[in-house]
Amino acid sequence: MPRPRSLADADLAAAALAVIDRDGLAALSMRTVASELGMGTMSIYRYVTDREQLEALVVDQVLGAVDLSPSKHDSWQKRLASLVERVREAVSAHPAVVPLLLIHRHRSRASLLWAEAVLGVLHEAGFDVPQRIIALRGLISYVVGALQVEYLGPLSGAGTAAMAALSATEYPLLSETARHARRLPVDEEFRRGLDIVLDGLEDLHGSRGRTPLRDPDA
Repeated sequence: MPRPRSLADADLAAAALAVIDRDGLAALSMRTVASELGMGTMSIYRYVTDREQLEALVVDQVLGAVDLSPSKHDSWQKRLASLVERVREAVSAHPAVVPLLLIHRHRSRASLLWAEAVLGVLHEAGFDVPQRIIALRGLISYVVGALQVEYLGPLSGAGTAAMAALSATEYPLLSETARHARRLPVDEEFRRGLDIVLDGLEDLHGSRGRTPLRDPDA
């Protein structure tokens, strides 16, 4: 009999990602990944213990493509923007993966390395520990939330069209805003939202002399 096929984590991640891209996140299972690899379901258990481990491998596969070395000559704002935009670029090719980013942020080495890179920029810019906590969480919240909105509720989608058609008497501002929103390019929507977050971080950074954040370990 031939020897059982030997798989690397990258093989499993690629197969799992293929299932998710084609059939959606709900379709991911040990059985569907095994089928994608052309092997029996029980054979998969030689490499991973459950779907959760498969999901973490997928996050690693997607975020592993992110360049974590923004230019040292750029401002800290531009360096953070690069790190966030590169996550969006990598994940946009696999939008069904978005819900996994938060769930597996502590299991995926690629996710941890991205967070370390962000914290490195913040540290070099002079953010203290409490400020770094707020800044990192704010950037994670923005990029994951923006990807969810872009994927599940794009401005060009049916939801915006429905709001644009609302009664101008009952919803004058919402209907007007939605009509204009349908024409806003998705890249501009993301970048302008990120600018707001970065402006807030700049204000946070300058708050040291006003009302300092409390160090949770103090």
